[in-house]
Amino acid sequence: MLYGYAGKILEVDLTSGRATKTPLPEDLARNYIGGRGFVARLLWERVGRGTDPFGPENLLIIATGPLSGHLVPASGKTHFGTKSPATGGYADSNMGGHFGPALKYAGYDILILTGRAAGPTYLVIEDETVDLRSAEAWWGQGALTTEEELRKELGDEFKIITIGPAGENLVRFACISHDFGRQAGRTGVGAVMGSKNLKGVAVKGTGGLPVYDVDGLYEKGRVAYEKVKAKPGFAGWTPEGTAGITDWVNEVGAFPTRNFRTSFFPGYKNINGRAVLEHLKITDKGCFCCPTPCGKYGKAKTGLGEIYVEGPEYESIAILGGDCTLGSIEEVAYANYVCDELGLDTISAGGVAAWAMECFEKGILSEEQVGRKIQFGDLESVVYLLEKIAAREGIGDLLAEGVMRASKEVGQGSEDFAIHVKGLEWTGYESRNAPGMMLAYVTADIGAHHNRAWALGHDVAGSAASVHDLISAGVGEDKLPKATLAGKAARVIELQHIRPLFDCLGVCRLQYMELGFEVENYEELFFLVTGRKMSWDELLKVSERVWHLTRAFSTREIDGFGRKSDCPPPRFFQEPVPDGPNEGHYLTREELDTLLDEYYAARGWDQNGIPTEETLRRVGLGDVAETLAEGT
Repeated sequence: MLYGYAGKILEVDLTSGRATKTPLPEDLARNYIGGRGFVARLLWERVGRGTDPFGPENLLIIATGPLSGHLVPASGKTHFGTKSPATGGYADSNMGGHFGPALKYAGYDILILTGRAAGPTYLVIEDETVDLRSAEAWWGQGALTTEEELRKELGDEFKIITIGPAGENLVRFACISHDFGRQAGRTGVGAVMGSKNLKGVAVKGTGGLPVYDVDGLYEKGRVAYEKVKAKPGFAGWTPEGTAGITDWVNEVGAFPTRNFRTSFFPGYKNINGRAVLEHLKITDKGCFCCPTPCGKYGKAKTGLGEIYVEGPEYESIAILGGDCTLGSIEEVAYANYVCDELGLDTISAGGVAAWAMECFEKGILSEEQVGRKIQFGDLESVVYLLEKIAAREGIGDLLAEGVMRASKEVGQGSEDFAIHVKGLEWTGYESRNAPGMMLAYVTADIGAHHNRAWALGHDVAGSAASVHDLISAGVGEDKLPKATLAGKAARVIELQHIRPLFDCLGVCRLQYMELGFEVENYEELFFLVTGRKMSWDELLKVSERVWHLTRAFSTREIDGFGRKSDCPPPRFFQEPVPDGPNEGHYLTREELDTLLDEYYAARGWDQNGIPTEETLRRVGLGDVAETLAEGT
């Protein structure tokens, strides 16, 4: 018996309407654990080389982990994977909430969606019953509105994911939404869902899960919650959630501002965690079994209207607030809500809007092309662009392609300030004086994303254990010395194994990363749930295997993939930071090459950044090595 798992895979062919249920392979569970590991292996095996991300043959995989749905702190994570319409390579994204546990309680560890429905459709799963129904009534509606309407239709017991108009219209950075504010935001998973004419999935599960040691898990789970709440940073972390680091990121000169032209936003105190508390927050909002609810449900009123929203969390504050320079938390919250309802990733959408506003400012895009004047710091400009993007209307059709493709089409030097890696827009940390964070961004397997290896703390404070420690250190706003390159590759690799491991297990990483909840707790919880005795180092070896596999996937799918793909935008080489704590700093190409050489050597990849046959066989990926060698 596979303790901890529901034990089945549900595959739904949307073209034929056929649902197939198969046992979860034991070797898949043992070699890849769950979540992100399941996604990576199944995409490698099931998605043929050259598959069109928007074609019916592409897969959208929804996977849980062995700890998902159990009495474990923050065990509500769900992983989504596909071939990315943004990058053309490996793609995944995860969300919290309650959908993953419901899927397991219905009896399924993995849901695989393939094909394309003939018309707008939604999927209903209620334990053994699987049903496809017409979504004509909700096609064109917002993601949040659709979820509310489907819950009225089906009942509050159903846990629902939806897409908005952006997903329907194949915006390459469309997201999947759940629970009024939880998103699988990155890599365009919502666009793939839209390409399948699938508006939503609703799940109700009433079954149980097999546990190796029920009594032991109950006791350990109870103690685990007490330990988390006893951590020194707990009282400070929970009230503001991720928005609480806004001050610190500005103080160390890493806050993206005006399309990453600089790294310090003078008005940051108007959009920080304290501003969320004072001007927006109604209550905390958490995910399944979470002792540290980082979601902030609130209300905002602007000249454009009054809205309720979950958030904004830090990334939305950084990109909609700093990068687009919206000056108040109410304006950031309003833009956040518009993204949520339209089904747009706030990070990519904000980055695209910032690029467009800089193009307009420099005369590269005209008022006639855009349809109106647009400028930084203007909420109406940002909302106008978001609405055009989601509808693929006018200038929005270009912007819906993302900054990589849009800048190639527009040209005129706009490629130099198109802020992305591999076609995925950069998240909320400016890194011209943070070589570890820069290396983490350029080598992240899905493109420019921070959650694979948040190395900024190592750049600023060496071995600081958590964000809470860094905030407590009281770093000031004086000019900072140039960061060194020493030790960055090793630290980034370490983090690239640790952080994605939580995605395999099916739990949120924040308790570990922000509060210092010790790894031995996860070792014991994993054993009590699954009956498998694995040390932290043994678990990390699975995460390492997955890392090499996702690199191999993009190597197979993207022509010319390698070192040239692991590169930040030219702005970061050409323009020193103009002001703030990191004034004058930038990364040279020679420094990046030094970082990449050290990183590739430590990874066991060749000088072009491709995993060697020896390395792939060492981590148990002999079949992958053979496929890459054959070039198929």
